Amino acid sequence: QVQLVESGGGLVQAGGSLRLSCAASGRTFSSYSMAWFRQAPGKQRELVAQIASGGTTNYADSVKGRFTISKDNTKNTVYLQMSSLKPEDTAVYSCNVQIAWQDYWGQGIQVTVSS
Repeated sequence: QVQLVESGGGLVQAGGSLRLSCAASGRTFSSYSMAWFRQAPGKQRELVAQIASGGTTNYADSVKGRFTISKDNTKNTVYLQMSSLKPEDTAVYSCNVQIAWQDYWGQGIQVTVSS
């Protein structure tokens, strides 16, 4: 059974940094692309960053140059390093993996950036 568990969220001042972690279990994830999404109140969920099995990364324009996605295949963990945070980055962040056309999600974790 695939499980994704996020950690590392919290409250931070604008300009600060946070690192989110997504620990995956249930299978080996090195063969799959993994991603971070976020959803702010009253807004649709959006893709923040994605990392392919080979390590190629993709970012939303709004976070390019500030966020970095990475993974440790030995730990089955994906990270999202967030720097220069802005109040508009406030959202619930969720980890995602798609396996055989099925989407799996973590429970989500709150990130709040105060101005």
